[in-house]
Amino acid sequence: MSLTPDEVRHIARLARLGITEEDVERFSGQLSSILDYFEELQQLDTDDVPPTAYTLDLHNVMRSDETAPCTDPDDVLANAPAQENGYFRVRAVLEE
Repeated sequence: MSLTPDEVRHIARLARLGITEEDVERFSGQLSSILDYFEELQQLDTDDVPPTAYTLDLHNVMRSDETAPCTDPDDVLANAPAQENGYFRVRAVLEE
């Protein structure tokens, strides 16, 4: 299928692209060859191919969520540079 220069300009206008006359000539050939390739693809027999949204099987890659015992708070706070009432002590980052 060969696109005319007017059709290429129309496509460019729809895509809101500013193209020069040199671009029109170049894109005319490129877009025409793309459309020719799509015509070839339409001739393939796809009756036995089930419709798919993805070409690869999807699976969850995260580990399963399992409960585990908590770490002792004293062990956690043992390496804290400062602690207060069983919590980490940090400098205030917000001013009132």
